[in-house]
Amino acid sequence: MAKEKKLVEAITPMAEDFARWYTDVCVKAELVSYSNIRGCMIYRPRGYAIWENIQKELDRRFKETGVQNVYLPMLIPESLLQKEKDHVEGFAPEVAWVTVGGQEELDERLCVRPTSETLFCDHVKDIVHSHRDLPVVYNQWCSVLRWEKSTRPFLRTAEFLWQEGHTFHATAEEAEERTIQMLNVYADFVEECLAIPLVKGQKTDKEKFAGAIATYTIEALMHDCKALQSGTSHNFGSGFAEAFGITYANKENKLVPVHETSWGLSTRIIGAIIMVHGDDSGIILPPKIAPVQTTVIPIQQKKEGVLEKANEICARLKKAGFSVQVDDSDKSPGWKFSEQEIQGIPTRIEIGPKDIEKGQAVIVRRDTREKIITPLEELEESLARVHDQMQKDMYDRAKVHLENNTHIAHDWEEFNQILDEKQGFIRAMWCGETECEEAIKEKNGATTRCIPFVQARHADTCVHCGKPAKYEVYFGKAY
Repeated sequence: MAKEKKLVEAITPMAEDFARWYTDVCVKAELVSYSNIRGCMIYRPRGYAIWENIQKELDRRFKETGVQNVYLPMLIPESLLQKEKDHVEGFAPEVAWVTVGGQEELDERLCVRPTSETLFCDHVKDIVHSHRDLPVVYNQWCSVLRWEKSTRPFLRTAEFLWQEGHTFHATAEEAEERTIQMLNVYADFVEECLAIPLVKGQKTDKEKFAGAIATYTIEALMHDCKALQSGTSHNFGSGFAEAFGITYANKENKLVPVHETSWGLSTRIIGAIIMVHGDDSGIILPPKIAPVQTTVIPIQQKKEGVLEKANEICARLKKAGFSVQVDDSDKSPGWKFSEQEIQGIPTRIEIGPKDIEKGQAVIVRRDTREKIITPLEELEESLARVHDQMQKDMYDRAKVHLENNTHIAHDWEEFNQILDEKQGFIRAMWCGETECEEAIKEKNGATTRCIPFVQARHADTCVHCGKPAKYEVYFGKAY
């Protein structure tokens, strides 16, 4: 029992120190390890497997919309990067440079990609000549490097994994349609597969992507009531196209610039899964995204027939399409239970001599610890029902948390009172001026998360400055 207790005690309780709890979970669940390079982490098999499942499902959804995968170089010549002024200024503080190749100093510095807009534009200008060449709908899965000052596993690291879509269209209407379409792909995926409810909307001019005419976002609320930007989709208009000379002959044979979009989701979303669904015992993975959906744990496995039955169950479940493993280590059952809970495996199946005698097994849910006794002949159907119910329950609990921690502020006093006593999302009216937005952040650390697509009106004046209100905005403190 001492060992079993120690395994759980290795994780700092949420209520004691949420940031420490998060880091403990990432390490103790063996999702990541720290490397000897500041800000860069090692994705361990359990952590990388989650990303592989995210990648597999998102890639399927992308391709259903006509997306094609490509891969571009990781190095960008400085002269190429300088072609789009706003873009360069936005990323300048985070860029890492290569100045030496082998033993020779390079004639031109090469930037390690913080994002790949410039490379895509440079390529597309050579392959698009006519309206018949459009649209170009590309995506790449890669890593990027941004020299972050403060880092935390998954949430903010110098190097991270992501996908970046880049599309090029004949008209502004087509570009805007694709921008919103991909935002909705993200939203549907995160809600359906990750069981995370979201707020969707447009970023303010201050918060939009450098070089974009509009940025749209999905925002999630973590267990500690901080917001997390979980995916973005950008409409670049024709700004990059004009800078890079990407024109095409339209149907009237007139040369006109293309209209571009870009959209991305990164391994930061794994941090969202942890912080939305985790508890003091570890992570809780939604069944639809878990690399291992269930662990079969033999009880008194040295007794005749127990381990054989566990392996038989495992084989049956694999044949039925479940991702399943048997824990046949020599650890005690209690220790195995603790490991399964820390790792967030959605369910475990307990099978022992008495269960075999009764022709049953026990399914235990990771989220509620509920035990479901099921006849062995019905195990596949029972496990499928449990996983479906668990997926739904996880979303519903997170939805209640989001709703209970979304507040309306009618004036500045109420705004600050909510921040001090409740936090979460604050819906309030805003004048639309960047100076006011910056002043709010400077005074209390709250940032604009998004301007929701569906607007409500709580007052006629801005919550901060008192000028006429233009938008309802979601504010909050964020990662």
